[in-house]
Amino acid sequence: MLRVEKVSVRRGAATTLQDVSLTLAAGRTLAVVGESGAGKSTLINAILGLAQCAAGHVTWNDAPVTHCRPALVMQEPRAAFNPRQTLRRSVMEPVVAQRAPTNPDGLRMLCDGLEIELDLLDRRPSEVSIGQAQRMGILRALIAAPPLMLFDEPLSALDAVTQKHTARLIAQMQERIGFAALIVTHDLGYAAAFADDIAVLRAGRIEEFGPAQAFVTAPQTDYGRKLRDAAFALGALERVA
Repeated sequence: MLRVEKVSVRRGAATTLQDVSLTLAAGRTLAVVGESGAGKSTLINAILGLAQCAAGHVTWNDAPVTHCRPALVMQEPRAAFNPRQTLRRSVMEPVVAQRAPTNPDGLRMLCDGLEIELDLLDRRPSEVSIGQAQRMGILRALIAAPPLMLFDEPLSALDAVTQKHTARLIAQMQERIGFAALIVTHDLGYAAAFADDIAVLRAGRIEEFGPAQAFVTAPQTDYGRKLRDAAFALGALERVA
């Protein structure tokens, strides 16, 4: 289980996260939603150990979270890859870094689940579509079988049809493999459709945290209601459902 306990992060004189506490069990999905500047990406960096915690701590099964080697899927898929090397080489980097044995059957299974044709692995990032590049990013994150996956706005670079398809592929892979998923997103429709729980982050603080369906039905705070009502007004919740 992932535990974020009373974490605060400061950047210079400013506090970007303040007393943030969250939990995420294996096999479940937590969506962290909020406006730009709320501290969502800072939270991911704190979990990855890329942002130093001024207070609090982050653990996985009561050990430092870095021990479980969490994997990150980035917002901009092509920027996540070296443009000069093949996607196959980039995808296999986590396996090489961990000096783990190569498993062709495992790679083939992941490619099948993510609907990636094997010959695409021998292309460079500029030679595949944005949607294919994002699925390659998910493949690279999954290749070393991490128990914890972090997704930083994984759908925002995609068109509406590809967003929905990619979201379903992520959910299917999670059901098959059983990893825990923390998804940072501004898209409440995506969060409501695919997350078990939702945490609302505002100005570096958790406004509310609980089951996704309970949040959609009856947010507990004025700010949560504002986000929920805005998503309904834009049609985001209806579109995903």
